[in-house]
Amino acid sequence: MLEVGLQVDKKIDHFQADCYSPSMAEELFTQIEQRRAADEAVRQIELLLLDGVLSSGDRLPGERELADKLNISRPVLREALKELERRELIVSRHGGGTYVADLIGQVFSKPVAELVSRHERASRDYLEFRRELEGYAASLAAARATPDDRERLAAIIGNMRRAHEAQDFEAELDADIELHNAIGEAAHNIILMHTLRACYRLLSEGIFHHRRLVFALPEAREQLLAQHEKIVAAIAAGDPEAAREAAADHIDFVARSADEALRAEQRRQIASLRKIQRESAKAAEPAAPSTKGKDR
Repeated sequence: MLEVGLQVDKKIDHFQADCYSPSMAEELFTQIEQRRAADEAVRQIELLLLDGVLSSGDRLPGERELADKLNISRPVLREALKELERRELIVSRHGGGTYVADLIGQVFSKPVAELVSRHERASRDYLEFRRELEGYAASLAAARATPDDRERLAAIIGNMRRAHEAQDFEAELDADIELHNAIGEAAHNIILMHTLRACYRLLSEGIFHHRRLVFALPEAREQLLAQHEKIVAAIAAGDPEAAREAAADHIDFVARSADEALRAEQRRQIASLRKIQRESAKAAEPAAPSTKGKDR
């Protein structure tokens, strides 16, 4: 039987030290000793999931490789993986390996998500919620980001610029979400990180449509790119207040632009309906009576 309860003893302390040793920069999995080996294997993988090192859909190493990395037998590894699967943290695909389960929490049930998507007021509240979370995340990232975090943010901004220059809207939208997730990770607060991941899933699943509307506005993409660059620059400079302000300004711009885009779309639809009605009314008018032969 696996030991489920948390046990605070010297062995666990030693294990935790191993988990967060400098070797983690090169190896995700570290060797563990045999006492309570299955429990410790479970714990090590759980920590990688909790810290966002392993993400939804990531494939774990093969059984032989993972057992070697953890310095445990394959039967013990199978026991650990079985427990992780019971906890719904991983999924095994027959003949296809073992993968991290879909761990991004659902903010809403499907019916509520669909309800939210049909009402614009929910979009405004969503942006208000994001404004506070993202401002806090950016300020923490400015204070806590590591060199690896800053390097990743710079790389994403580079990808975003290239997508922008190539007029690749989809790639630019994808980079937008990736950047905000990376800022959440650079804040190094696991609750905030997982909350933001769930928040951004609503965007990736198309629950809120303002992103595409905003991108369609003249010069909006240029302004969005500049805002993202300003957030990353503040984080790189280690300026929490500037990072918070830049993140808040970005969401304020998105909110204003979303309202403007929505009004423009509504005007377009109304004008189109009026045109259809005029054409229908004209087609329904009775033909004018013929005057042929009346002058004779």
